[in-house]
Amino acid sequence: MFENHRLSLKDGVVVCASLVAAAYAYKKYKNDKADDKTPKRIDNITELIGNTPLVRVNSLSDYTGCNVYAKLELQNPGGSAKDRVALKIIQNAIEKGLVVPHKEHKDLVFEGTSGSTGISIALICDALGLQSFITLPDDTSLEKLKLLESYGAMIKKVKPASIVDPEQYVNSCIASCNAINEDPNDDRKGIFVDQFENELNWKVHYETTGPEIFKQMDGKIDCFISGIGTGGTIGGVARYLKQNRKLYDMDVCVADPQGSGFFNRIRHGVMYDHCEKEGSRRRHQVDTLVEGVGLNRITKNFGVNEKYIDYAYRIKDANALQMARWLSNNDGLFLGSSSCINACSVIEYVREFGLENSGKNIVFIACDSGSRHLSKFWKEALDIKQDDLIRSLDMI
Repeated sequence: MFENHRLSLKDGVVVCASLVAAAYAYKKYKNDKADDKTPKRIDNITELIGNTPLVRVNSLSDYTGCNVYAKLELQNPGGSAKDRVALKIIQNAIEKGLVVPHKEHKDLVFEGTSGSTGISIALICDALGLQSFITLPDDTSLEKLKLLESYGAMIKKVKPASIVDPEQYVNSCIASCNAINEDPNDDRKGIFVDQFENELNWKVHYETTGPEIFKQMDGKIDCFISGIGTGGTIGGVARYLKQNRKLYDMDVCVADPQGSGFFNRIRHGVMYDHCEKEGSRRRHQVDTLVEGVGLNRITKNFGVNEKYIDYAYRIKDANALQMARWLSNNDGLFLGSSSCINACSVIEYVREFGLENSGKNIVFIACDSGSRHLSKFWKEALDIKQDDLIRSLDMI
């Protein structure tokens, strides 16, 4: 009896120890699973679009005494925020039967673009079994042209021209799309993305980018900054944050390159820039090194969301170049030209309202990488002297 009792106690100790070990292992498993940041498996590259990181820009935060964050849209698989727009519009066209994926003679997606939209369209068309057709100005950076070629895009280059010119790149693209659809001997179909006027543009940022920023910032946002190309990013994010989250005290600011009219539109209600006077421009659209943003006409994506925008800052090319070098050298952020004018606007905003050392939370869009701007914008950025680089933020 006694011997059996001793055995049962021993067995009980073993059982209890086993239960404790099992409980500990289960708890560790749960914690490890919760902390596991290993990316999940996906079925298509398009599933990686969105949910981009938000990073604190320490050098600008230290300089301003605010908390400055960059929304890294350059982390999308196509390298920019335009992935969101291209995917939304192309998926919508597929759902409506306007184009059919994986045909022997592929249906086409047309767009006139001098920025990153063409690259996003080309990538998504490849992923979804369609053919991209991109019309662009012949002075588009070499990097973007090479990327488009690498993605198999059909490319048509035209001379820079005013929007009223039938040979302007957007108008030329529309004509090419119509020619396919009106040809009875061509079984392919085509759609024109129309990123400037298609309201799916701002809506995808309302549905995705805005909510992501709100969640990443725990709802504490004092200022949001973006440039305007089509007006989709700033319009969708601003509308979501002010309308849906009721952040009425939050400021929304436009970063505008030299030669663009949005600065005067927001500040004075007039869509005009002094660079527009006859004979003063080198280019037909916006006289700046900055690509992807800046315009001198009102797009639908901007127009329907203009009421959510509060301020604008005009950023000179020289200051954008200084900011590019500053962020690269101090934060490891190698950014494109439009991202750099957004960062410059952070400093302009803080100075205008005397917000130094206020601890305000400021978010700007980091649109794309400097790797797309090596032959133009970054070629000039590298010419900045070391002494000027050390004093860069004070000079902006």
